Amino acid sequence: MANKERNKRSARKARAEERARLEAAQATAESGSSGSSAKVAQAKATKPQQKNTGFFGRVRTYLHDVAIELRRVIWPSKAELKSYSVAVIATLAVFGVVIWLVDTGIVGVLVGLTGLRG
Repeated sequence: MANKERNKRSARKARAEERARLEAAQATAESGSSGSSAKVAQAKATKPQQKNTGFFGRVRTYLHDVAIELRRVIWPSKAELKSYSVAVIATLAVFGVVIWLVDTGIVGVLVGLTGLRG
């Protein structure tokens, strides 16, 4: 398990380094381009954000934020997804059997105490 976590961390670190490298390349490309586009990019960065008032503005902002978060998600691989699914199904089966046994025991005790047969 520790090796798996170590592999995940190293993969995350590699992706972060790749993102940083791409952002640095974009920044150098922007600074090397014409001065007007650099000024526009700087003006956009310093422009205060307007609040989206109203229902539809808030919904649009929410959906935009959801999209940003979904880009940050580290999705499991196919093998991990299969193993997690098997673990969940096995756990459900075990708990189902345990609940069935407890229920049968309680019914047996109640039948024994009351003498009723249902």
